[in-house]
Parts: sequence; C-alpha cells; structure tokens
Amino acid sequence: MTEQTRRPLTVLFLCTHNSARSIMAESIMNRVGAGRFTASSAGSMPSGAVNPHAIHLLNTLNYKTDHLRSKAWDEFSKASNPDAPDLDFVFTVCDNAAGEVCPIWPGQPMTAHWGIPDPSAAAGTEVETALAFAEAYRQLNARISLFCALPMASIDKLSLQRRLDEIGKSIAPGDTPA
Repeated sequence: MTEQTRRPLTVLFLCTHNSARSIMAESIMNRVGAGRFTASSAGSMPSGAVNPHAIHLLNTLNYKTDHLRSKAWDEFSKASNPDAPDLDFVFTVCDNAAGEVCPIWPGQPMTAHWGIPDPSAAAGTEVETALAFAEAYRQLNARISLFCALPMASIDKLSLQRRLDEIGKSIAPGDTPA
C-alpha cells in the first residue's frame, strides 16, 4: 500500500480545558496535514466553550470554526466510548494535561508533550491578549509543520519518538530560550 492509499493518521491534541491551544492545534493539523492526518482535540476538564479569542484568530486566518467545540477526552477513550477511533499520536499542549493520568488510548498511539504557554492566561489589553494568542498559534504551527514534514512511511518508531520529543522542545525562529 502506498502512502497515498493509506488511511490518514489520527492525532489527538490534549489540554486541560480544550478551549484554546488544543483547539488551535486541531485546526492547524487539519489544514497543514490535510489528507495525511486527521486531528481532534479534547480536555481532561473541558470548559464547555471555545475561547472567543481563539475563534477570532482562526477566523482571521480563514479557518472554518463552526464545528469546533470543547469536549472531554472520554470521547476518545475506548473505556468510555467503544466507538472511539484508534489513535496514532497524542500530544499534550499544556503542562497541566501532561502531568495528569490519561486514559488508555485506543490504537497504542505514540505520545509527546509539546507545551505552549496558555494565551488565555495573558493579562493586559485586548492587543496584548491578541498577541498572546498569535504567539501560541505561531508556536503550534511551527511544531505541527515540523511534524508533518517527517517521513512517516520510512522512519522507525524509536527515531520517530525521538523526533516527536525534539519537536516538543524546539524553539521556533524568533523565540528565546527560557
């Protein structure tokens, strides 16, 4: 089976509230990885609403947003949902979710932590908040673009895991090390 005839690889992005970072990551992956990857997002304690700043940014960048919703990670766990899809990759994008005990995911996915500062926690003016969301988007877009460029069909699991971890620690152009 050629890479073109394989099913798209499934990716789940996790964040505690599933209202901003994971939602943006889902949208970016579905655009950048179109045809090769299918992304979803979820949270351990979903807020029940997508952050309006995330929606505004995504709309500004011409993403479809009418289908986006904050949802619990139980939707993707076989224990809670027998119809949950098999997952190929699970990425946490916030430090809180990375430290939580996750469900057992169907499909034995590869996992990595790609922590991004929470733009929802930005204090200040509307402009400062918008800049925090734009920065989170930029970092997610850089990491997801690196991920999508990996040669999935020819890389072994150990090397792939190492690359996933490296991507999570990567500093995008313009970033300064902590």
